[in-house]
Parts: sequence; structure tokens; C-alpha cells
Amino acid sequence: MQRPRAAEPHPGRLLRAALTALLVLCAAACGSRLPESAFEPPTGAPQKEEPPLRIGILVSATSPIGGDAFTGPGDGARAFFDVLNTRGGIGGRRIQVETCDDGGSGIGNTDCVRELLDEKKVFALVATTALDYAGAPLVSAAGVPDIGGQPIGNAYETYPHLYGIYGSAAPRQGGKPGWNGTLYGGTESYRYFRREQGARTAAVVSYNQSSSAAYARLTAQGLRKEGYTVVEEQVDFALPNWRAVAADLKERGADLVLDALDTHGNAQLCKAMDAVGADVTAKVTNVQNWASTVAADYKDSPRCRNALWVTGASRNYDDRDDPQVREFRTAVQNGLKRSGGDPDALSQWQLEGWAAAMWFTDAAASCPPGDLTRACVERYLNRAEPYTARGLLLPVDYVPEPVPPAERRTCVSVARWRDGTGWVTQGDMRLNCFTVPQLPYRP
Repeated sequence: MQRPRAAEPHPGRLLRAALTALLVLCAAACGSRLPESAFEPPTGAPQKEEPPLRIGILVSATSPIGGDAFTGPGDGARAFFDVLNTRGGIGGRRIQVETCDDGGSGIGNTDCVRELLDEKKVFALVATTALDYAGAPLVSAAGVPDIGGQPIGNAYETYPHLYGIYGSAAPRQGGKPGWNGTLYGGTESYRYFRREQGARTAAVVSYNQSSSAAYARLTAQGLRKEGYTVVEEQVDFALPNWRAVAADLKERGADLVLDALDTHGNAQLCKAMDAVGADVTAKVTNVQNWASTVAADYKDSPRCRNALWVTGASRNYDDRDDPQVREFRTAVQNGLKRSGGDPDALSQWQLEGWAAAMWFTDAAASCPPGDLTRACVERYLNRAEPYTARGLLLPVDYVPEPVPPAERRTCVSVARWRDGTGWVTQGDMRLNCFTVPQLPYRP
């Protein structure tokens, strides 16, 4: 029997690719736990201090999309390493984080990769979240393990030595992404809303821009495969008539709305939906918008705001009953306070960066004392046993499959927004599982 896997990075990754093209738009873990001895300060006679272990964080902090658009995963990883250092680091070695901002450009990204690898001599990269990961071939050629944050492009489906937190079954031999240039994504999110929420008519809203329209077509394909009646809406990128779209959604009885829009477009669409009284079962957004900023971003549309849902492959960062989530929240909030940031500005991207740092740490801790090598770390990353970051991730692995399966049993994490509460988890993500078709697409 095929084991359940985390939700494939499609369609969220493809949506982020669409937004990239719109640059003017501004439980117990399956993985081994870190040995308790790694958290204990040395006792007895003074010992020679081990040199710090340098870890690189590559981020598009000043990208054209916005100053904080891609900083979340790095914030989460740094918070994890801060806590780890207070507990003795890894085998007595502290983590020294080296950060480089590539400015959101391919040239800047390549320069950052060279700086981190050649000048800073980092052992590995963690929580990479780059708008244009042009330096990915250099990272792979150098044999530097990269445990990425939120994958935006297709590098983690293409190159060996690169490991995104969603896993991959693709061959990853460094040529074309996926299977000879073709990637596959499941319909688990659409299946969830049809079976669990009774949705039958789904609207897909996009811009009249090629990447946005391509994502919308793929979404519509998956929805039809799941038996939905699909309403396709397209707005002019320069002069969008949101009210007309909202009125048509109401007229045609859409009870599920998905989109290929940026955050601003989503907010404007929601405002128009409230204005015309277009109430829906769910307005589904993506992981990029799974954040505490919802109340401010959608301040003009209370009805639509409280119909926001999100799906992903990691445990809800607002799930405060979970001890791992509580530890994450405390550490990130403390880090934000120290840096003068808003301690309430939390997000799912931060949690996924935290999980990426945990995955690296568990891999490094699996190496024999005195034998911490990149090869040892990658043996852990490539093992057949799925990794869950102590319950923060749905099971992920990097075991390649020569032929993509026609269908797969896939699980999905689901949350919905509620004013005064935040993001409310909908069921156990380990049980929100469906056997769904895998649809091909070319990125």
C-alpha cells in the first residue's frame, strides 16, 4: 500500500511563480529526535571549544515584491538556531548563521551563493527562499546540502543536494525539473472541499497575464477532474473590475473561490464580494497568505475575511495546543522582540523555516561524533523513512520514483480564519487524506 504523502507543492508553487512574473505587484516525529546530550552544557573539566558550524540563509529580503515577502522562513530558522545554541548547539558546536540578501535578482542570487560558499565557507544552506534561485546549479555542483524553506521555483525538483520541506519523488538529476520537464500535482485540496464542505461550484479568478492565466487553467483542470462545475473569471491586470467579477460569482452561485492573484488583488476581490453580497463557503488562499496579517490585509471585507481558508503541508502555526508549535511561537516572538519587530507578526512561512532548521539539525545529529560531513547529513536526508519535524510536517522524503504515479494517497493541512481567534485548524492533517489523481504540467 502506498504510504500517505504530504500535499504536493503544486498548486501553491505555481501560483508563486505566477506572482513572480507580476513583479510590479507589490504527535511524535517519524524522524530521529536530537539526542538529549546535544542540549546539555558540558560538565567536568574544561574542554577545547569547537569552532562554530556555519550555516547560510539565502533570502530575497529586498525583492521587488516587497521588503518582507520572503523573510519568514529565514526568521523561523534563525529562531530555531538561537534556541539550539542556548542548549549547546550540535555536538558542542554552536551554529553561526551567515545571511545574504540577493535583492530578488538572479545575478544577486548567484553572487550570494558565491559569497556564502566561497567566502563564508558555509557547511550547508537552510531555509532558502529566493525569488530567482539562479545559483541553485552552483550549490548542487559544490555538493552543499540545501534544506530549503518555502520552494518558489523548481530548483528543488531539479537538482541533487537540494531538499525542500515538501519532499519530491522526481529523479532530480540536474537537467530538467521533474520527469523530463514535467511535474505532477494532486487534487487533494479540491477533494477536501467537495467531500468535507460540500462545495460543488468553484470559481477561478485570474489576471489577463500569461503566468496567472496558466495557473488558473491548471486549477480549473483539477477542479473539473474532481467533478466541480467551474466558473472561470479573468480581470484586466491594469484596470481590474472587481465588482463585476464579484457580481458574476454571486449570480452563478459559486460556493468555492480560488485564484491566481497577489495579496492586493485578493483583498480587492474580497472587498467587492462583500459589497455585492457574494457569500461563499470558502475563499481559498495559499500558504504565502497564511499569516497574522489577515485582519489588516482584509480589513474592508469582514464577511469574505471570515470565509478565508488555506491548505498546505505543515501544521497550523496558530495551533497553540501543540507543544512543538508553542515552542516555535515563543522562540520566534522572542527573536522579533530582540530585533525590534512585531512579536505578533507570525506566519506559516516562519514555521516552515523552523522545520527546515530542525531537519538539518536532526540530520547533523545523526552523524557519529567527530564525523560531521555533508555526505553523512545527506544520507539522513535521502533515507527512506519519511521525516515529519516532530509532527510539524506531513511525512516527506526524497526517494525518487522512475515513473510518476497516476494517483497518490495524499494528506493536506487545512485551516480557516476566524476574527478574534486567528487561523483555526480543520481536522487532523494526518487524517485529511485522499487518493487523488496526479495531473501533469510543465512549469
